[in-house]
Amino acid sequence: MKLVECVPNFSEGRDAAVLDSILAAMVAVPGAYLLAREMDADHHRSVVTLAGEPQAVAEAAVRGAGKAAELIDLTRHRGEHPRLGAADVIPFIPLEGTTLEECVALAHWAGEEIWKRYGIPVYFYEAAARRIQRRKLEDVRRGQFEGIAAAIRGNPDLHPDCGGPALHPTAGASIVGARKFLIAYNINLDTGDAAIARAIARAIRASSGGLPAVKAMGVTLAAKGCAQVSMNLTDFEQTGMATVWQAVEREAARHGVHAVESELIGLAPRAALEQAAADLLKIEVFSSDRVVENRLATVMRGLPVRHEAGLQPFVRELAAPGGGLDGGSAAAATAAMAAAIGVKMASATAAGQPLAAAFTPLQEDLLRLTDRDSEAVLGLRTAAGMPAGEDGDADLQARRRLLRQATLRAAEVALAVAVLARKIALLLDSVPPPPSPELASQPAVARHMAQAACLGACACAADRLRGLDAADPDRMRMETELSALQS
Repeated sequence: MKLVECVPNFSEGRDAAVLDSILAAMVAVPGAYLLAREMDADHHRSVVTLAGEPQAVAEAAVRGAGKAAELIDLTRHRGEHPRLGAADVIPFIPLEGTTLEECVALAHWAGEEIWKRYGIPVYFYEAAARRIQRRKLEDVRRGQFEGIAAAIRGNPDLHPDCGGPALHPTAGASIVGARKFLIAYNINLDTGDAAIARAIARAIRASSGGLPAVKAMGVTLAAKGCAQVSMNLTDFEQTGMATVWQAVEREAARHGVHAVESELIGLAPRAALEQAAADLLKIEVFSSDRVVENRLATVMRGLPVRHEAGLQPFVRELAAPGGGLDGGSAAAATAAMAAAIGVKMASATAAGQPLAAAFTPLQEDLLRLTDRDSEAVLGLRTAAGMPAGEDGDADLQARRRLLRQATLRAAEVALAVAVLARKIALLLDSVPPPPSPELASQPAVARHMAQAACLGACACAADRLRGLDAADPDRMRMETELSALQS
């Protein structure tokens, strides 16, 4: 499987409803999954982590940029973090089965689409940069939205790589790129003096002769009443989190203050956390293979795997009360089997062979939706199981937003299954009669399976939608679509 990560940064850190709308636009793309979201009111910025199939993740990022342009007005935006766009930075990172070069191609495609669809200019950076002077993010963003918007018409060196030359009047420009893993790591000080944080940042960052692969700046966190050294570690194998913590501790002591806590923004690779633990604990000889879970995975990869044949594992998990499969997964699998019969029937005659090519992608989509339904159901259970909190409590509001998002996602997957099952049922009507008697029953079998899958998926979607308020516009929209499918 090919997997990529994308970590779009949006210039909104105070209004959760805005971020929810952006996330909804992104996770509606099949094959793109939300791993994490972070909001910071002082930075007035959100960091979102997506992963999944490369093209799906790229499409999700494009849609997120478009939705951000609708909802974020940079002329009214003020925060500690520098920014150029509503969807400020959109980096693609290779995960499993992908290369940095493939992520460069994704970045270029996404940038072109952002300009074509939404009129938002784009700059390319890091490995995707088309000009050597734009490899570094800080060089592209220098001057920020206001400065670049004022100077861009008279300075061709500032013109975007896609679109322009002027910035979008309220959404600015997006900076799209491809890079290795970056760890956003911040350390808070027991002082509110931002000048001290800036001095520490200057001492430790690579551009000032400090630690390699470290970018740093000093800011004030009004919400916490403290100063912060805000950092990006662009290559944790060169400089890890433990090394950075110790360097900030030393520099803080020189200024008569202390490093009191740190925060990780977004996600970090397991290897980076293992490295930090080994460094702080001063383990004499350490390798990733000393972690029991890693060692077990290594050993098991070398063992022969005994696969159960046929549908047995699927059916057993479907029967398990706590399993991740339910009626939605069963409907998707049933529709996929109906499509498979359609392929067989269409291929049996010369007249029907062109139809076989129409069934095959529907079958593959439904197989993917079988897994996606399972993931959506588990996500819904996780959100529903979060502590409720008190009325008016921020945690309760966050739980409600996550539960709504998980409910919508589960309903959308079931609706997608119903739509595809209906398509298969209609296609089956066009398959020529089978040429031999032993195949005579197959069209009826496939048609009944497709119809049952459609009705079952509709029932699942309707059941999931009952978890939303009756006046919720997304619930009403989807119920209208379900009624049309069942008619």
